[in-house]
Amino acid sequence: MMKKIIKILSIILLTTILLIIYLSFIGIKTDKFNKNIKNNIQKINKKINLDLKNVKFLLDPFNFSTNVSTQDSIILLEGKKLEIREIKTTISLKSLILDQFLIDDLKISTKKIKLNNIIMLAQSFKNSTELFLLNNFIKEGFLTADIKLKFDTEGKLKENYQVDGYINSGKFNFLNKLSAKNLSLNFNISKNKYSLSEVYTEINDVKFSSPLIEIREKKNLFLIKGKISTSKKNFSKDQLDLIFSNFLKNNNIEKASFSSENNISFNVSKKLKFNNLNIVSKINVDQLVIKNNFINLKPYLPNLDKIINLENHKVIINYNKNKLIINGNGEVLIKDSLDTINYEVMKNNNKFIFETKVNFKNNKLLISSLNYEKKENLDSTILIKGNFRKNSPINFDLISLIEKNNEILFKNLSLSKDFKFISIDSFNFNYLNNKKIKNQLSLKKDNLNYIIAGESFDATQLINRVINSDSENLSLFENLNSKISLKINKTYIDDINFINYLSGTINFKNNKINDLKLNSFFPNDKIINLSIITNDKKEKITKLFTDYPKPLIKRYDFIKGFEEGLLVYYSVKKDKISNGLLTIEKFKVKKVPAFAKLLTLASLQGIADLLTGEGIRFTDFEMKFSNKKDLTTIEEMYAIGPAVSILMEGYIESKKIVSLRGTLVPATTINKSIASIPLLGNILIGKKTGEGVFGVSFKIKGKPEDLKTTVNPVKTLTPRFITRTLEKIKKN
Repeated sequence: MMKKIIKILSIILLTTILLIIYLSFIGIKTDKFNKNIKNNIQKINKKINLDLKNVKFLLDPFNFSTNVSTQDSIILLEGKKLEIREIKTTISLKSLILDQFLIDDLKISTKKIKLNNIIMLAQSFKNSTELFLLNNFIKEGFLTADIKLKFDTEGKLKENYQVDGYINSGKFNFLNKLSAKNLSLNFNISKNKYSLSEVYTEINDVKFSSPLIEIREKKNLFLIKGKISTSKKNFSKDQLDLIFSNFLKNNNIEKASFSSENNISFNVSKKLKFNNLNIVSKINVDQLVIKNNFINLKPYLPNLDKIINLENHKVIINYNKNKLIINGNGEVLIKDSLDTINYEVMKNNNKFIFETKVNFKNNKLLISSLNYEKKENLDSTILIKGNFRKNSPINFDLISLIEKNNEILFKNLSLSKDFKFISIDSFNFNYLNNKKIKNQLSLKKDNLNYIIAGESFDATQLINRVINSDSENLSLFENLNSKISLKINKTYIDDINFINYLSGTINFKNNKINDLKLNSFFPNDKIINLSIITNDKKEKITKLFTDYPKPLIKRYDFIKGFEEGLLVYYSVKKDKISNGLLTIEKFKVKKVPAFAKLLTLASLQGIADLLTGEGIRFTDFEMKFSNKKDLTTIEEMYAIGPAVSILMEGYIESKKIVSLRGTLVPATTINKSIASIPLLGNILIGKKTGEGVFGVSFKIKGKPEDLKTTVNPVKTLTPRFITRTLEKIKKN
């Protein structure tokens, strides 16, 4: 009996063991529990309905549970079919035996599913703003995923879920500004963390790729960071405006061709507000065309067009919140000539700090105010360091130009918007200008004042500016209130003539010369003195004296062959009206074209021949005149000499009209007329008279480039002419 019992128990035990082994390794398939599984799924999510095939059960005897799986099922969600490759879950044996089992975990492996459908599935478990927006952004695409979910006893999703998968053929549209197509990537999603790897897409026809992009959810923000590369692409202006719109308000880039590697991070709120943007970009620029509408460089680079063309540049951009740093180097193309440039620009809030080094060899460089010209095929280097703020002055810490033995250097220079000097600490010139004149000059700031000293300086350009300008304010400064002390050994006043040992002071008040005193000597030891004094009546009194006026008169093209003489100029200016007196004594001129023509018209050919030959000598020249804006009124101009005398008056309106009239008389006629005056004539002239040649009256009128001259003979001189002549004769 005992043997039978043992045998039966052994058979039962063996059968049980074999059954356990079979159920553990092979399992069974049945649809008996399908209804229970569907009911449990609907407890988790009422919107989901499962179309299950046979369910396979594998026993887990050690955990007293069974692993349940099914193949090729379909999730039905609001009329959409999501094809599932496999669904797995674990059910306790106790709940299975009692027919009240609960699902505490769920593993779903999908087939190829549309992205919008998988988002709909996610929304059915946990609806959120980001999923709603994502569903609106996604236009096309497919997803394959492995989903691991865990639930509590009430069927609610736990936070330790895991989703892995692959997306391909994706198409997005973001706020109608960014359009992405051909998106493919691997993804890994867990609680508050999204990892995207092997990303590839085309955004606005630009190819982007990334080895890894990480997204973390923190409170109400998404923290995004990753490495993104772009392939070489030709960009239009519209595309560039879109790319740089977040941190460059005024984009002057017309077109570009480049590739890049970018490390990027930023935050996005659930309301799609972007902030804390950080970008580190390495850019290989094949071409960058910039419209130059912020500074006029044409006077300095005569070959420059309206655009600046950069080629073969290596650029590093570092953008962090309100701070932007750009480092780069490459070639700059001006017309058909290439030169090299290095640059660094930093923007911090509204402040820009810049440093630029340009090596010019193939292009011409001009600085007309300094008469400097760097010709083509000569090496030169320009270094510029400075900073500026919006609507504030431009501050240059250093501007230097070096070309062979030539050097031009400025330190701590501040310029206004219209490039007027606000302040400067120093400059140093040591260069040969385009007239082969050596400029060796320096300026140093001394508290609020300045000291200018040097061996030699070409002041021609400065003098021309003073003579040709209609403006009362000729200062290079915006508002100068300082004293400038001068000491220059050799100062050129034109291409040939120079003065030695120029010294003195110039006091500026409200950017205008308040008083001035300058002394110097010509190489022949003749002197030249200039002074300006502003008195208590706010009258500006100018005095100029030289016993060698030839270099000064030489500047006026209508007078040739001026020799000898002594010049005194005196003027008083108040309220923009000046009254002046110019006198020149004991001089002669060889050629005055307009004067010679006048003598010819008056049939005084002998004197005209003398003027163009040996020259006519004058003992006195005097002109009283006044200036008001562009109008010069000649109250009286009188010249007397052994051969001829002239008395003239009229006005000249700059660049508009000339109107002059006067009397011109040979000296013999003057002597004859004065000699006819009883008693006085005998005393002044004597009894012998001239040959009785008649004088002429004349008029000169018209536009400066088209003057009309008329003459009429006169038999009787005006009392005014005789009076002025007598005054001069008495004086002499």
